[in-house]
Amino acid sequence: MASNKLLASATKQASYNMVFQVAFRVMTFLLNAFLLRYISKEMVGVVNVRLTLLYTTIIFVSHEAFRRACLSGGDRHNWKQTVNLIWCTVPLGFVCTGVFTAVWLYLLERPDPETIPHYSLGVIAFAASAFVELFADQLWLMTQALLFVRLKVVIDSLWIAVRCVTTVILVVYFPHLGLIAFSIAQVMGSVALVLAYYAYFTYYIRTASADDSFPLKTIRDFFPIWPTGKKPWTSPELARLTWSFFKQGILKQLLTEGERYVMTIFDVLSFGDQGVYDIINNLGSLAARFIFLPIEDGGYLFFGQSLKRGKPIRDQEKESLALVSRVLQSLLKVVVLIGLIILVFGYAYSFLALDIYAGEMLSSGSGPSLLRWYCVYVLLIAINGTTECFVFAAMSQEEVDRYNKKMLVFSVLFLTSAVYLTRWLGSVGFIFANCLNMLARIVHSLYFILGYYRNSQWSPLSGLVPSGWVSAVLVVSWMVTSSSEMMLCCDQGWPYRILHIAIGAVCLLVVMATILLTERDLVLFVREQWLSRSQQRDESKSKQDQKATNIGRQKDSKKQS
Repeated sequence: MASNKLLASATKQASYNMVFQVAFRVMTFLLNAFLLRYISKEMVGVVNVRLTLLYTTIIFVSHEAFRRACLSGGDRHNWKQTVNLIWCTVPLGFVCTGVFTAVWLYLLERPDPETIPHYSLGVIAFAASAFVELFADQLWLMTQALLFVRLKVVIDSLWIAVRCVTTVILVVYFPHLGLIAFSIAQVMGSVALVLAYYAYFTYYIRTASADDSFPLKTIRDFFPIWPTGKKPWTSPELARLTWSFFKQGILKQLLTEGERYVMTIFDVLSFGDQGVYDIINNLGSLAARFIFLPIEDGGYLFFGQSLKRGKPIRDQEKESLALVSRVLQSLLKVVVLIGLIILVFGYAYSFLALDIYAGEMLSSGSGPSLLRWYCVYVLLIAINGTTECFVFAAMSQEEVDRYNKKMLVFSVLFLTSAVYLTRWLGSVGFIFANCLNMLARIVHSLYFILGYYRNSQWSPLSGLVPSGWVSAVLVVSWMVTSSSEMMLCCDQGWPYRILHIAIGAVCLLVVMATILLTERDLVLFVREQWLSRSQQRDESKSKQDQKATNIGRQKDSKKQS
């Protein structure tokens, strides 16, 4: 029962986190669309790249490993020792804040004070906001470990809302503040987060019943305290685990923030170009987050349950293998078609999309070219995600470990190529470096899948190639929409823009109709899955109705007897 309850709570927490991430992305998307009409691209580069990197670096070094270690093992730990260990983030964070603030102020290139004044104040504010948040780490830990699911979502939403509302008010009504507006909003968001945690748990402790299992009984327990008896001040096991997590997290941090570190350390782009690239990166990745990621997660879940990990094809169940092969082929076909549609129509509508989203700041420079190349990257992301979800489900543990080492090589190649390509090609070089990284991973996955299905009757990789009719229609659509952009978009007013959009809509409808008529295997597969789900729902409803009828009959018979 306890395991089931934990699983249900964890699932609920994952669902809330997913909703929160979507809401966060949507709010950020809308906020940027609004603010970009009031601030310069240099300001975006300084805030979203330089200062945000300072904040995330301090957060990572100071407490990421401590959080992961203290969450390991749940309530098997001594909570006083765990609280003591998590408070070590404060002195460590103080040192990190001082060191990284000095690096950002004195070793890195500073923006032009006439374009971006108050840079020093911005650095201090963003560093201070990261340090302030460390004071709520022990309460964040309780929220996670004891599954206060809604509380975390509410407080994180409060943190975002305070930052967004404060930023909008200050930027719109006090435009002369410049970077100070973002600094104030950042600090206020962090202070609101800390105060919300302390206010809630203070109220919770004071109103909790005597038999409540919550490990913190008094407000004094929020802070470090020496354990009773001969127990050490903190757990040596957790301390060693923290160090292990820290070493593992370095590579993850470099991969997650690799582009920002390259921009910041090697000075390959101006602050304005950094701002444009950051906006384009956020816009272009929307498709990957909202379309391809759910497909990858669902595919991995299905492949993982249907395949025997590490077993060759001859040791798999034939029925399951046939279904897996068909699903892989269909998923590849779906993501390739979506990726090609984004690539074809993204080429002709990148300029218009950026002009509508942020005006001339994005559409007049390198923005449209960046977004067009990002559409190529989106196609590669789609293929890589789907092939890797099959590969990770079919690989043995030893093969997965070997692949992780190869990932390290891919990452080094990405960072190296990013430096040289960006110096040669500008901000497009980052997209080219990402494309090279994706291509290397795709080649590795294709090699594994070809070897896995060697000498078998299935060829799921045929899903990578659309039908000839679909390919032809996509090429014609690209030619038509590109010509439409040249003749109608985008300096002749909104009537011509609307006509350009209408031409694209007609071409898209033709593409969709061609897919329905020529990709018969894919359409049949989707129809079968839809009918299967409908049938399952009907059967479930029928069973529930039958059960309710039987219960009613039993009650009637009891009354009669």
